[in-house]
Amino acid sequence: MLAEQPVDVMLLGTDLDVAKEFYADRIGLEILLDTNDFVTFGCGGDSRLVVTKSTSGTSEQQTKASWRVEDIAAEVAHLRTHGVQVAEYDRPGPKTVDGVADVGFALAAWFVDPSGNTIGLLQFKDQGEA
Repeated sequence: MLAEQPVDVMLLGTDLDVAKEFYADRIGLEILLDTNDFVTFGCGGDSRLVVTKSTSGTSEQQTKASWRVEDIAAEVAHLRTHGVQVAEYDRPGPKTVDGVADVGFALAAWFVDPSGNTIGLLQFKDQGEA
């Protein structure tokens, strides 16, 4: 049954070399498979992030993937020390303070990769939800 199987997140990337630098060097993900058409990165557990070569990238600003983290402030600080720009929002829902927004059930933060994919971080307030 699919409910018992791992799932991979697939993102579009306009330049796989740039994606490798960003996700491997800045974010710290291990490259598991590297081809001319896609790059697969290992994440926690058996999850994977796959960046597939695209001529257009993405035009949607919605969050494409989100990591569940235990300490969002530490993760945001770590990303910033590696040159990742964490998004700041000052509008009705969400509004960030030092890159972190309270979205009710969780604290959240976002960054945008070089191909325009919005990626999130979530720290659930109730650890039973994580």
